[in-house]
Amino acid sequence: MVTSKSVVLSKSSLRGDGFEELFLDAQLCFTLYATSLAMTKVHRPLLTPMGLTYPQYVVMLALWQHGEMTAGALGEQVALDSGTLVPVVRKLTTLGLVKRARNPADDRSVLISLTAAGRKQANSAKAVKNQIACATQFTPAEIQTLMRSLKKLRAALTGSAATFSLPVVRPITRKK
Repeated sequence: MVTSKSVVLSKSSLRGDGFEELFLDAQLCFTLYATSLAMTKVHRPLLTPMGLTYPQYVVMLALWQHGEMTAGALGEQVALDSGTLVPVVRKLTTLGLVKRARNPADDRSVLISLTAAGRKQANSAKAVKNQIACATQFTPAEIQTLMRSLKKLRAALTGSAATFSLPVVRPITRKK
């Protein structure tokens, strides 16, 4: 049973039964998920005046850094599959911030690049980065340490995804 702001334990709670490692506050995945949601929520009012959503902002960050990119390279850079990336790029094209063109070296691929309006919007993005840094209440050194740790975690998880095998899951039996 959960109320809006506080948690009330019900009789079916596993608290005290040795299952504490299954609780939300003990889960790295949940901490990362909840932090990601909070980070996106903090970005929203900063990106709204720019006319961007968070995924659009991430794509723009990659293009500001790299300039023209193939759709495949862009998707890899921002960790989006093509089914998610295509509508984001389409909207950015409609907004006049990016343009798409066939790659003259390989007409099977699409090149995505910034327009003049897209390049100009980078000025507004500087303020976003600074405001987010302030919102974290971390020092620049703490931010760099956190980013190194998260990049290391991502590399470990993406590198092991293909070879990781899960143990056989057995049903949990509850003590009576």
